[in-house]
Amino acid sequence: MNCSTNKRGMLVSALLAGAGMAYPFVVHAVMGRVPPGAFVLLVLVLLGLRFMALRGTAIARTLAVPLGLAFTGTIVLGLMDAQVAALAYPVMMNLAFAAAFGWSLRAPPSLVQVFASITEPDPSPVAIAYMRVVSLVWCVFLTVNALIALALALWADRGLWALYTGLISYGLMGLLFAGEWLVRQRVKRRAA
Repeated sequence: MNCSTNKRGMLVSALLAGAGMAYPFVVHAVMGRVPPGAFVLLVLVLLGLRFMALRGTAIARTLAVPLGLAFTGTIVLGLMDAQVAALAYPVMMNLAFAAAFGWSLRAPPSLVQVFASITEPDPSPVAIAYMRVVSLVWCVFLTVNALIALALALWADRGLWALYTGLISYGLMGLLFAGEWLVRQRVKRRAA
C-alpha cells in the first residue's frame, strides 16, 4: 500500500467518523420534516461506505460480518419501523464493533492485535495477552454504550439521545483511548 492510498484511507475513515458523530444531531434537527425512511437510506449508505473503506485492510475480514449484520438489521428494522431504525444507527454500530472485538477473542488474533500489527507485527506473548484484555474492555464498553443508546432511542428525549450518541459517547471513547494509552505505557515500562 503506498502513502497516498494510506492517506486516502485515513481521510475516508475520518470523514465517516465525522458523519457518524454528526448523524444524531442531523436526525434531531430534521426528524419530522424529513421522512424517517430517508435516514434509513442514509444509514445504509454510511454502512456501505464504511464497508467499502475497509476493503483490502487487515481488519476487513473481522468487521465484514458485523457490518453486514448491522446493514441487514437496519433494513429489517426499517421495514418494520423506519423511525426506530433511524434512531438505531448508533446502537447498530456499537453492536457491530462490540461483536467484532468479541469474535476476535474467540478467533485470534484479537482486534487490538490486528490494529497493533500495523506498527508492531511481532508482539511478545505479554503484549498479546495485554491486547486480549484491551479487546475485552472494548467489547464490554461498546455493548454498554449500545444499551444506553438503545434506551435513549426508545425512552428518552431525542435531544438527549443526540447529545449522548453524537457527543458524550465519543468523549467516553476518547477517555477510554487515553486511559488505555496510559496503562499501556506502564505495561511497556514494566516489561522492559
